[in-house]
Amino acid sequence: MRANGHKAGYRVVIITLDAHAAGPAARASDRLARDFPGLSIAIHAAAEWAEDPSGLERARQDIANGDIVIANLLFLEEHVKAILPALEARRDSCDAMVGMIADGAIVRLTRMGGLDMAKPASGIAKFLKKMRGSSKPNGASGESQMKVLRRLPKILRFVPGKAQDLRAWFLTMQYWLGGSDDNVEQMVRYLVSRYCASKAWQGGEALPPVEYPDVGLYHPGLKERITTSAGDLPTPKNARATVGLLLMRSYVLASDTAHYDAVIRAFEDHGIAVIPAFAGGLDGRPAINEFFFRNGRPVIDTLVSLTGFSLIGGPAYNDSTAAVEVLSQLDLPYVAAHPLEFQTLQQWSKSTGGLGPVETTMLVALPELDGATNPTVFAGRHGDDGCTGCKKPCERASTHRAMPRAHFDACRQGAATGAQPAQGKRRTQGRHGAVRLPAQLGRSGHGCLPVGVRKPVQHAARHEG
Repeated sequence: MRANGHKAGYRVVIITLDAHAAGPAARASDRLARDFPGLSIAIHAAAEWAEDPSGLERARQDIANGDIVIANLLFLEEHVKAILPALEARRDSCDAMVGMIADGAIVRLTRMGGLDMAKPASGIAKFLKKMRGSSKPNGASGESQMKVLRRLPKILRFVPGKAQDLRAWFLTMQYWLGGSDDNVEQMVRYLVSRYCASKAWQGGEALPPVEYPDVGLYHPGLKERITTSAGDLPTPKNARATVGLLLMRSYVLASDTAHYDAVIRAFEDHGIAVIPAFAGGLDGRPAINEFFFRNGRPVIDTLVSLTGFSLIGGPAYNDSTAAVEVLSQLDLPYVAAHPLEFQTLQQWSKSTGGLGPVETTMLVALPELDGATNPTVFAGRHGDDGCTGCKKPCERASTHRAMPRAHFDACRQGAATGAQPAQGKRRTQGRHGAVRLPAQLGRSGHGCLPVGVRKPVQHAARHEG
């Protein structure tokens, strides 16, 4: 018990799709503890529940005791059904519940001061409709929504009353989407200072969200790691080809990039230049248009997506028609590789079935509708027991569930494999033909996760190292 009467053990609980935010949350906890003794942050990844039912039970227990509960990126029906009753049961007892970027049933549970999204409110409904955009899958809406998201808090700042709680909801979303260590810390600081029931912690200050480029480039060799100029990227001497890589912006901002770093280094070690680009809103087109074309012509020889999603869309939808259009303009090989999020590397290596039904749909089938080829697992996370799936057993690399570092020495043997070209749904040779890539390209904490093998992914999961 603190001298001012505040009871220790204040719990902020975050339910989300995957574990990439666990690192920023853990690092933020250490800094927040100085100002909020006893505060803890728990991150629960819905993607892990199918393979680890005990994880779902832990999430439910934490929700039942949570003081501030945040739920986001929950779109899959099985995730929503699994956690919705626990959220509903806690909603009226916690200090605040924030539902954002999620299924409508999750968003309607939002209760932040005077903002109650379960109640009809014409003004709020208009704001939400503007943020949601078209009810039909529309990849063009993501970029415009991000612009609206940044603009609305500035406008609402001058509107008194309940609009301030609506502003807090938008700011929380802005903090989360800019999910660096700083933004996660300030998000929690902001919510606790505004909605904690104890007056001892109310009224504190939080810095505004740090704004990062919606579209940009990442490279582990850059001092700041992020740039918006392709001229800043390191390039191998006498590079024999250039590959465009599509990355997840959220992973980059969360510094959960060991798996990306490994792929980048592997390409460069083989004399191949890379342009590792990211875009917000789960829409790869802004990155493609900004960095992979010059004067209307492609500047890359192959496009490789490491996002684990379709080119335009995410867990909620897929716009293959728009994807085919941009891929047809590139007219180059398009390879899809994906990190494991729904199971650990150890679970995957021991499984006789490889990817599960949801993974097969999200990581393989939807990208193939766009025209992606060679679907391959290239990375994953360790569980508590590390991984023994190959001749290079790995211990757990991080207590924050980050993507582990790679051992490439075990993976650089074998002949090169040509990537099959893809032009949208048409399979054509393309402008440069099929670029030959290292067969054993990418792995993260696992002995041998080859990119480019042509087996079906469900069976390619079995390997000998």
